[in-house]
Amino acid sequence: MGHGAKVWVALWTVYILWGSTYIGIAVAVETLPPILTVSLRFVLAAAVMAGWVFWRRGAKAFKVRPAELATAIAVGILLPSSNAILFLAERDVPSGLASLIIAAVPLWVIVLRVTTRDRPGAAALVGVLVGFAGVALLVRPGGDVGGATALGLTLTVIASMTWAIGSFISSRLPMPKDAFAATAIEMAAGGLFLLPIGLIVDPIDPGSWSTRSIVAFGYLVVFGSLIGYTAFVWLLANAPIGKVATYAYVNPVVAILLGAAILNEHVTKTIVIGAAVIVAAVAVVVRRESPDAAAAPTGRTG
Repeated sequence: MGHGAKVWVALWTVYILWGSTYIGIAVAVETLPPILTVSLRFVLAAAVMAGWVFWRRGAKAFKVRPAELATAIAVGILLPSSNAILFLAERDVPSGLASLIIAAVPLWVIVLRVTTRDRPGAAALVGVLVGFAGVALLVRPGGDVGGATALGLTLTVIASMTWAIGSFISSRLPMPKDAFAATAIEMAAGGLFLLPIGLIVDPIDPGSWSTRSIVAFGYLVVFGSLIGYTAFVWLLANAPIGKVATYAYVNPVVAILLGAAILNEHVTKTIVIGAAVIVAAVAVVVRRESPDAAAAPTGRTG
């Protein structure tokens, strides 16, 4: 298989696997405790990732400076915490709709850049305004959004903002040079941070856990966190960042289609309009920004 073919295989792997994680979350939270599930997901994924890094690259991959370790831990707490908030939200928000609001992460990153006196281009700023208009359409009170609750929509917006903050920090502060080692540290930090919270907050009743939800949990660990992220990191090293960053606006389209096909989620006219506005705005922002800015929201761990 030629290099170009490998790039497209990896790209579609990210498109489909990360787009499908929203369905996996929706099925997992049907019966599993949300915060504890996220914690165990990242702890397990971190253990497998760390083992793989040790096997392929040795302990030297984890020799990081204190500043790099501190950043990785901070990002690790923010990103999995965002994921935990999303798990809570998807109990009351259709998976396709949740994916659209999360897709606004690149827009929030632009806002964060402005607050640090960075100067995004005019097209990016217009894209942000248009994109947030689409988000406002979806979260406005009384909107026709497939039965989503106000609390669920609010939590999804908070999850998107939290993810953006973690991604922004990872692009501005020193991080471990080995991307896979950094990911293992991030996932371990986030999973261990959430573990005591999940044990305290979540009611634990294994007898109520369905096989369907347990399978979804396994899918998120293996396909979302491990295979999806491995493909993504390979793409960062082997493909133009502009092409890699297309996942930001393809994932929600995949999530909406899969949610409708597999979970029979109702796609309303409001959702279709909001999707068109947000996806178009994110596409403009991702394509117009510099390589560094475009890479900022890509700290996803599936």
